[in-house]
Amino acid sequence: MWGILQDYWPHILAVISIVMAAIASAHAVMTKDEVRAAIGWTGVIILSPIVGPLLYAIAGVNRIRRATLLAQRPGHGRSATHFHASDELVADRFGQRFAALKTLGDRVVHHPLTAGNGIETLRTGDEAYGAMLEAIAAAERSIILESYIFDRDPIGLRVADALIAAHRRGIAVRVLIDAVGARYSVPSIAGHLREGGVAVDVFNGNIIVGLKLPYANLRTHRKIIVVDGAIAFTGGMNIRQDFTREFAGEAYAHDTHFRLTGPVVADLFAIAAEDWRFAAGEILTGPAWEIVPPAAGEASVLMRAVPSGPDAYLETNHKLLMGVLSVARHSVRIMSPYFLPDQELISAIVTAARRGVDIDIVVPSVNNLVLVDRAMTAQFDQILKNYCRIWRSTGPFDHSKLFVVDGCWAYVGSSNLDPRSLRLNFEIDVEILDHDFARAIEHRVEAVKAKATKVTLAGLRARPYVLRLIDRLIWLGSPYL
Repeated sequence: MWGILQDYWPHILAVISIVMAAIASAHAVMTKDEVRAAIGWTGVIILSPIVGPLLYAIAGVNRIRRATLLAQRPGHGRSATHFHASDELVADRFGQRFAALKTLGDRVVHHPLTAGNGIETLRTGDEAYGAMLEAIAAAERSIILESYIFDRDPIGLRVADALIAAHRRGIAVRVLIDAVGARYSVPSIAGHLREGGVAVDVFNGNIIVGLKLPYANLRTHRKIIVVDGAIAFTGGMNIRQDFTREFAGEAYAHDTHFRLTGPVVADLFAIAAEDWRFAAGEILTGPAWEIVPPAAGEASVLMRAVPSGPDAYLETNHKLLMGVLSVARHSVRIMSPYFLPDQELISAIVTAARRGVDIDIVVPSVNNLVLVDRAMTAQFDQILKNYCRIWRSTGPFDHSKLFVVDGCWAYVGSSNLDPRSLRLNFEIDVEILDHDFARAIEHRVEAVKAKATKVTLAGLRARPYVLRLIDRLIWLGSPYL
């Protein structure tokens, strides 16, 4: 056998290379929706024997086919139908254009727009973690927590100890952390939670051995806490001390989180519970996990939970943002730490601007991801030369993801406007139709913009050619940053 290998190893290697290239190329051609992605990956696979197919296996497979069992179970994640907002209600309060947007949401999101919801904005980490801890301490039946990052630092340990205390007093507790995010602190918080008896799992891999192939590039970026099926927290905030004045001082990172009540909580629970089932294999049933519909009342805030990810909810965030840009009439205010939209979204933004819509985009001056910042700087000229304005916020890093249109429609949650959030990550956002809330978010963006530095085409072009070239080269890798 060894003699055969010695004599024929080049031929064996050639056969292995051809078989690997054929399988990987066929998969890329059959699964990629964009012709550029299909051509690019096929080129890498064919031109880089052995290495190309391995790279594709690690970074190129961007769909998970998983059964949505939980969402189909009676009583789980389906908000009571009498809370569903009608087309007539939306048209009466916000106009026919937003009724058309509701139809788009109904068809691509599969979670209803509901009335009777409440939302509270939590403007700092100190405020958000305090509200979470208060809800955890008051839990009577169940807590499910899903987060991209859950650090083992003073804030993480404070939240973890509250979850352990809840478990010890008989509350059903489940914690899901992304396999990549779990590595942000060593040792991971998962061990501390397990020692305290809490059921904890990691999404799409494990902490020590590695990620789950062929889905190594796919992550849950969702931030969801649901307590007793009645109160939910979601937004952009991971669990880490950097977002608190208490531990980080005046240089603490900024973010925006939200406390929600009403029928939308049932859908947020269904999304988190389905991720838990996917990771841990447990379907959350029984009295502890029952969703008790809120009492019917006057229609208040209209909301929709918007999950997106490389499964049945592929690009729902992208489609909804494309839709709202098409109906915008007066203003669009965007705040995002990572602003790297694809050409379709750029076209939608600049087309709205050409129609006369006032568009302001706020990004941080100081970014925690240098390569992403360089890549998005390389793309700014496409926005600026088409009647849009871009601002660099001053002060500490701001991780908020806020999108508001015409002072009545808002979109908040975990999605950044970059390729990873729009195509690779599992994200959770909330669509909100409410004048008061949207104006409050608009004012929040405007307050940051008032202290920001305006980005200009002249300023971008004045930078040394070598720096601009490096930015463009980094930009070529933006889909995987």
